[in-house]
Amino acid sequence: MSTGGEERGGQLLEVQAGTLAPRPSWAAAWLDLAKGRIAAMVVLSALMGAVLSAPEGLTWRTASAALLVGLVAASSAMFNHVLERDTDRLMNRTRHRPLVTGQVRVRDALVVATILGSLGTLVLALEFNLLSALLALASLVAYALVYTPFKRVSTLNTIVGAVPGAMPPLIASAAVAGAPTHWGLALFALIFCWQFPHFMAIAWLHREDYARAGMKMLPAMPDSQGVAGRQALLYALCSLPLSLLPTLSGDAGLFYAVAALGCGLCYVGAAWRFSLREDRPRARALLLVSLVYLPFMYGAILLDPIVRRSFHG
Repeated sequence: MSTGGEERGGQLLEVQAGTLAPRPSWAAAWLDLAKGRIAAMVVLSALMGAVLSAPEGLTWRTASAALLVGLVAASSAMFNHVLERDTDRLMNRTRHRPLVTGQVRVRDALVVATILGSLGTLVLALEFNLLSALLALASLVAYALVYTPFKRVSTLNTIVGAVPGAMPPLIASAAVAGAPTHWGLALFALIFCWQFPHFMAIAWLHREDYARAGMKMLPAMPDSQGVAGRQALLYALCSLPLSLLPTLSGDAGLFYAVAALGCGLCYVGAAWRFSLREDRPRARALLLVSLVYLPFMYGAILLDPIVRRSFHG
């Protein structure tokens, strides 16, 4: 139960927040708790892992595997909101989140998160296999219970968080194939490296927020000038050879290799510019390139067999 003082404080916070941003709808609030845009990318990445790992390609089965991975991702996002609601109050970019404003109760968020996580892992175990369910559960625990509190402890949290962030295609490939496939592993490695330039751009843009909340993010640490740019460039460079592994293993052809090389060089170029001078325009440019990088890569993967068939036909 909450006290009258807590209720008045929550109402005051809502009034203050309302002067800065309109109150979102009920559906928008829950979508925010599930981190809807991230969840959509999770489902897309999981779908790629499933489709590329199943001989039959896109079917209801591969699509359902991706959706189940998305449920687990939404669950971990809600647990993350619950655990970070106090620090969210301190940051401009997060102070309007539903748990901070009181639009959604913490108890309700916990119940829904538990239902979604349990449903996703249970159905993966029953309809697919135990391995995929265990990988999904491990991803949830790693994100919500390891990465989330670790952000207040060490700058290594970015590496810790990148592991569950890269898991969706691996989980989905294990679900439809019984074990992680070449494509599942390749996409895991690619997404793992992709996250660092993407996040370094975000963390640099919001470094004051992170410092105010006591988050141990590299760009928010004292004397960290240049660190974010160097990290972004390092992992962008690492993503280049990793993106070519499917061609070297024979799982993709020349069209994919050329497209992957082009996308990778654009990513490296944006990271290189950011490493030369860390400023808002270059951080935003790197963020923009990171947002289109994965969809372009996925498009190249899907088009590659079509191009190969047209040349051999």
